[in-house]
Amino acid sequence: MKRSGWMAWLRLLAGLGILVALVWHLGSQAFLAGLRRIDTATLLAALGIGVLTTVCSAWRWCLVARGLGLRLPLGRAVADYYRALFLNAALPGGVLGDVHRAVHHGRSSGDLGRGVRAVALERTAGQVVLLVTGAVVLLVRPSPVLAPVVRFLASPAVALSVAAAGLLVLAVAVRLRRRRGASRGERALRTVVAEARQGLLARGVWPGVALSSAAVLAGYLGMFVLAARVAGATAPTAELVPLVVLALLAMALPLNVGGWGPREGVAAWAFGAAGLGAAQGLTTAVIYGVLAFVASLPGAAVLLARVSPLSTARPATSGAVPRQAERPPLAAATGMIRQRAAEVPSAVAGGVRSQTSQATAARGDTP
Repeated sequence: MKRSGWMAWLRLLAGLGILVALVWHLGSQAFLAGLRRIDTATLLAALGIGVLTTVCSAWRWCLVARGLGLRLPLGRAVADYYRALFLNAALPGGVLGDVHRAVHHGRSSGDLGRGVRAVALERTAGQVVLLVTGAVVLLVRPSPVLAPVVRFLASPAVALSVAAAGLLVLAVAVRLRRRRGASRGERALRTVVAEARQGLLARGVWPGVALSSAAVLAGYLGMFVLAARVAGATAPTAELVPLVVLALLAMALPLNVGGWGPREGVAAWAFGAAGLGAAQGLTTAVIYGVLAFVASLPGAAVLLARVSPLSTARPATSGAVPRQAERPPLAAATGMIRQRAAEVPSAVAGGVRSQTSQATAARGDTP
């Protein structure tokens, strides 16, 4: 098995281990309680929030793709985004839908690399907005979880990891600078930086990217607060927001099973640290996971529509006119078949060669 395969299995096992540990410590009642509390009104609300977040995410993808010079209509982007969300929620790993979205758009646009980078930049923009918003919320809004988070970030292990990562980035930058003009890595890095400026920081792009990212984050926060209310949390929304932000940040960790794992673990810890109970935090995360899956279900319809026989037969019945068999042109005056212009010189040349051979034979010359 390749190294990437081992890493994927390790990530899945890590996410599964987190879920098993939660069940071991809190029991399965927290999972089952979350499932029993969901009603029809909650599911409809999740679908409505999903429409808002998906359309805004697709709009952000369109802006980034157009900034990179790729064509992407909003209607197609919404359909592809729904399909990616459903695949992310239904398949292990939580990112296979985005991979499929990137490859599909890259191939259809004729530039696979740029299509993949457009999706990577679009996802990066959302994560950056989430990180900045989360830092601001945790610093501005007093919360019982702030002190443990600060202690964790200031721990020697985290400090050494950050320092090692910084030194590694600095070493790579110095090496690329020394090998300027001859390094393939430097050219790739320059391409990424230039496309990040075009796709995210251009004058006509970044306001839309920032606005759409803020709307998407507001939708995620709203769905998480809705899940907390359904789980029975009565704390004020201002008190819940820092806890929800931490759970959303944990979703970025690539250690999950279809999005499950770190989110549930951090929610249980954060709600427990805030005095709301770890079981209620776990129930909230379970409800949020179910609501997020329901919000992605329109993507299943898109997936079925794209693979149905009708969709595959559509190009043959799209009104394309088949080309008629070519007929040789007729002379206008005689109605006889007119010889093609390309054949005339060869025929003339053949007649000239025949007359020359006859004259040579009559003179008795050696050909």
